[in-house]
Amino acid sequence: MTQTPAPTPATPVHWKLVIDAGDPHAQADFWAAALGYEVEDNSPLVRRLLEAGALPGEATVDSHGRPAFLDLIAVRHPEDPYDEDTGIGRGRRLLFQRVPEAKTVKNRLHLDLHPGEGRREGEVERLEALGASVQRHVKEPSGEWVVMTDPEGNEFCVA
Repeated sequence: MTQTPAPTPATPVHWKLVIDAGDPHAQADFWAAALGYEVEDNSPLVRRLLEAGALPGEATVDSHGRPAFLDLIAVRHPEDPYDEDTGIGRGRRLLFQRVPEAKTVKNRLHLDLHPGEGRREGEVERLEALGASVQRHVKEPSGEWVVMTDPEGNEFCVA
């Protein structure tokens, strides 16, 4: 008789949310500041690829004084692990990738930010100072929140 192996505990799935952007680096800077995340430093990987001739110089940009990919950049939670050899995060990440077209319709997916009890108004003001815009204030029996847009018009909520 064959024994069925005991189930193994599920390994957490590492993920990143990919967001289309006209200016990935500006979006990364906004969201890093908004969330208290860090812009990933992929410069060791970019330098290696440049030196090997695997990446043309025109596919890079100077970002925060270091070489970065022109068309994509990620932000990560500062406490999450990352690969020191590439700078790529292994936890909660947002990756901004350049696309040629502008945003035209409502997001199908959005972030909800929860600054904590009694801090919504101050957080909305802070996000406006970073370049976000208030779209509307919502008050329903289920709760209250503010619908905002980031500098490229992507909706998000502050609850």
